[in-house]
Amino acid sequence: MRWLERIFEGFLWNSRLVVLVAVLASLAVAFAIFYMASVDAVTLVGHVLDYAHLETAAREEMLKKTIAHVVAIIDGYLLAMVLLIFSLGIYELFISRIDQADDSTASRILSIRNLDDLKNRLAKVILMILVVNFFEHSIDMTFDNPADILSFAGGIALIGLALYLSHAAEHGHGGKAHGTADKRRQVRDEAH
Repeated sequence: MRWLERIFEGFLWNSRLVVLVAVLASLAVAFAIFYMASVDAVTLVGHVLDYAHLETAAREEMLKKTIAHVVAIIDGYLLAMVLLIFSLGIYELFISRIDQADDSTASRILSIRNLDDLKNRLAKVILMILVVNFFEHSIDMTFDNPADILSFAGGIALIGLALYLSHAAEHGHGGKAHGTADKRRQVRDEAH
């Protein structure tokens, strides 16, 4: 009976490798979005070269469209980063630590030690995507009455509050607890 238990537990443990499908799919989509955003950026630069030869009204319209396009490009890059962080994070959580990540200067950003690390990193990038989307929509906003201006100001205030709270959580009590846990882990690793 013991051999059957070992076989079954081995099967259960190796079933975590199914996560590789999500890792590879997330990487593929991240590369695709990086490519699309880069093509958009190169195309934008090509169109901007004609900016000096336009009349004032056409220049203002092109400036407005260019800003919206730049915001869309930033949004694409941020989304690709979310997918990249997600794929690296679930690989480290379910498969194995990435040795090169520990030796890299980017290890602080991309090193995922637990599910909370992954959640926090994804939440920060998603918050930035939401900020960029709010900015993109604000470019085309028209204010027909004072309630529209108040709603816009309320949106800006809520974004500021969300950024403040995420920064405070990182550098306040949560940051100290995380730092203490890292110090304890380092001392424990050095003892072994």
